[in-house]
Amino acid sequence: MEQWSFPPRYDADYRPPASSRYWFPRRETMPAAEREAAILVRLREVTRHAWDHSPFYRRKWEEAGFHPDQLRTLEDFEARVPVIKKADLRASQSAHPPFGDYLCVPEGEVFHIHGTSGTTGRPTAFAIGRADWDAIANAHARILWAMGLRPGDTIFIAAIFSLYLGSWGSLAGAERLGAKAFPFGAGAAGMTARAAMWLDLVKPQGLYATPSFALHLAEVARDEGYDPRAFGLKTMFFSGEPGASVPGVRDRIADAYGARVVDCGSMAEMTPFMNVSGTAETDGMLCWQDVVYTEVCDPVKFHRVPYGQRGTPVYTHLERTSQPMIRLLSGDLTLWENGPNPCGRTYPRLPQGIFGRIDDMFTIRGENVYPSEVDAVVNQLDGYGGEHRIVISREGTMDELLVRLEASGELAARGGDALNGLRDEASRRLAKMLGLRAKIEVVAPGTFPRTDFKARRVVDDREVFRDMSQRLATSG
Repeated sequence: MEQWSFPPRYDADYRPPASSRYWFPRRETMPAAEREAAILVRLREVTRHAWDHSPFYRRKWEEAGFHPDQLRTLEDFEARVPVIKKADLRASQSAHPPFGDYLCVPEGEVFHIHGTSGTTGRPTAFAIGRADWDAIANAHARILWAMGLRPGDTIFIAAIFSLYLGSWGSLAGAERLGAKAFPFGAGAAGMTARAAMWLDLVKPQGLYATPSFALHLAEVARDEGYDPRAFGLKTMFFSGEPGASVPGVRDRIADAYGARVVDCGSMAEMTPFMNVSGTAETDGMLCWQDVVYTEVCDPVKFHRVPYGQRGTPVYTHLERTSQPMIRLLSGDLTLWENGPNPCGRTYPRLPQGIFGRIDDMFTIRGENVYPSEVDAVVNQLDGYGGEHRIVISREGTMDELLVRLEASGELAARGGDALNGLRDEASRRLAKMLGLRAKIEVVAPGTFPRTDFKARRVVDDREVFRDMSQRLATSG
């Protein structure tokens, strides 16, 4: 396997021939069984490193009766190594500020500090060593190559440059690739209109953002007199929220820009977060198992589910020495497969990407509903205006679901029967997708604010629901 060592050591000058589909042909296309044998050896090295340098892991593993010498198979890893949760990391950092007792390198080796916002409690600090940052850049460059981006391409990074690791990780990968990196950012007032101006000026080949921002940017660009297709983008890659693997959302972005849409991204804690990512030829997400070892597990027992079934990803770093995550429970939901991939890479695949967080799921009259399922339906409706809200609550003794749906400007101008048609079609398609009845309210274009970051579309508010229901009753 090319440049396969722990700690990782990469040739900073290496790039494959321009005609190569693969950055590392051997690592990416080898028989899965051979790769798994190499991963097992690496897991022994990673767990030994953590045992020797982290009181956090040694304490957890001693409680579970695990020692790195016990790893003889991948099944041993699954059965003997306990999962860790975000709450465990927060507790460690609370007791051992600021980076917790799972840092595993001297604090003086920390090169980058990122973290969560802390708006709902204590923030989590991410400490990344210099050697690890180089390994992250190499991994992301390799995955950007798989997306079809090449040295010399311009990559426009339209995401917030702050604590958020997505923008910084994308920048590191673009720089290592040898691309012309354009760290534009996002979030400031008027910045979206300026993004449209710069995209029209520099005509980049690649763009990174959240799916919500890409759709918002297309609307603003048209309002500013630009055709998003004229930007010349060939590859747009996304993380931060479900969407780029949701057919309706993916197709709307691809149609707006005339570009390839690639889904990527796991968790900030798992940076290199592109460890799950699609490629130029393969939709959904591949699990780049030689970067981060991914298991899709039963969310209660934390044992791997068979291919073809749903579960929650559990991630293990194979190339991190600072704050390595070893069997980190994601809390997301996905489905994995292990058939041949169009790009020829021999990794497992998440064909529908990440559905969303399990705790984002809500239950309506016994049916489990994920916001991404609603997104998939409304984004394929003719006359959809680009934003919606999902309102959940209880009226009387029954759970209720209301979807407030913006109409497009053209449909709103037609009024009457056209708006009723959108409402009825949305109701029919949602019932087919979700297996339950939803109330639909069609609202005027521009009712809901757009976002430069992750969209929040679910409202659990009984008063709002009662008010909407009354207005629906009086209008209908």
